[in-house]
Amino acid sequence: MNRRPVRRRIAVAATATAVLAAGTFALGAGVAGADSQGRGDKYAKPVTKAQVLGLFDRWNAALQTGDPKKVADLYAKDAVLLPTVSNQVRTDRAGIVDYFEHFLQNKPVGTKVESVVDILDRDTVIDTGVYEFALTDHGTGEKSTVKARYTYAYEKQPNGRWLIVNHHSSKMPQG
Repeated sequence: MNRRPVRRRIAVAATATAVLAAGTFALGAGVAGADSQGRGDKYAKPVTKAQVLGLFDRWNAALQTGDPKKVADLYAKDAVLLPTVSNQVRTDRAGIVDYFEHFLQNKPVGTKVESVVDILDRDTVIDTGVYEFALTDHGTGEKSTVKARYTYAYEKQPNGRWLIVNHHSSKMPQG
C-alpha cells in the first residue's frame, strides 16, 4: 500500500490551514491597524479643553469669510444643525449651506459668554454654553446683539480633523 497520496493530502491540508490562519491573522491586524490610524488610536494625545474651545474659534473665523460653503465644511456630511434663526432642521450639506447663506448676510461675529466642555473620549467632545452674536442688518445697517444657548458635538474624523456632528442653537428666552 502506497502512503504517498495520504501524506500528500495531509501536507496540502496543513498548508491550506496555515494559509487560512495567516490570512485571518493579517485581516485582523489590518482591521486593528486601520483603527489605530484614526479613531480610537490609543497612542494619540487626548484632546484638551483649550483645543475644543479653539474649534469654536475656527467656526467663527469661517463665518467671517462670508462663505457659507466654508462654514459648511466644518460640519460632518451627516451632521444635524438646529439653528438659532430658522425653524427648519438642517440634516445635510445643502440645508446647512442654505442656512448660512441667509445668516451670513447679517455679518455675524460670535463671542462666547460661558462654555462647558465635556470630553467624552479621544474622538468625541461636547461644548455647551452661551454665546452672543453681533449682527448688522443687511438691509438697514442697524446693529444688534443676539444672545443664545448652544451645543456643539464634535467627532474626530479618521483623517484627524474635528467636525461638527450636531449643532443646536436657540435664542435665550426673555424673562
